[in-house]
Amino acid sequence: MNLHDLRSSGSCYKIRLFAGLAGIDLKIIPVDFAGGAHRRPPLSDYNPWCELPVLSNGPDIARDAQAILVYLAGREGGLAWWPAHAEGQAEVMQWLSFACHEIQHSLCAARLALKFSVDLDLDRAATLARSARTLALLEQHLARHDWLALGRPTIAECAVYPCVHLAPEGGISLEGHPQLVAWMARLRQLPGFVGP
Repeated sequence: MNLHDLRSSGSCYKIRLFAGLAGIDLKIIPVDFAGGAHRRPPLSDYNPWCELPVLSNGPDIARDAQAILVYLAGREGGLAWWPAHAEGQAEVMQWLSFACHEIQHSLCAARLALKFSVDLDLDRAATLARSARTLALLEQHLARHDWLALGRPTIAECAVYPCVHLAPEGGISLEGHPQLVAWMARLRQLPGFVGP
């Protein structure tokens, strides 16, 4: 399996993190993003949105970090990471949606604007307010639960952790969120954990 990867991407890190935790062997293929390789075949054929990450596995192509997490967990990760029952899948899926909505439009947007000077036409104050709300929701949940879903690590952790970990690069402080910081420390202690 090939992961078409951009090292600095939080979304790509989600996949590398899960592969490490689940012991999945991926061939990492660095993409010349600055040179526009993601906008040319074969990557533009794999993903017409010309975004990363992209996973290719023979005839199977998966794009979007959350979809790739589900694909890998279902195919390689076993029931520990993606449950077979609908109730458990829904519980995990809520956090994957949280990652691609609340986190993407707050913590990730702030990082793109500050670290990479991407012009997202953001209202910085509104982005900071959204980020504070996102972190508060996580803190509130983690005050009652050790893990995001199912009482154990799942792909929900892999969807959420990278962008939270990288939030300070967007000028977002994690101070004042002890439960969130403790959750991050628990995740880093898991066998197979890999950093960005």
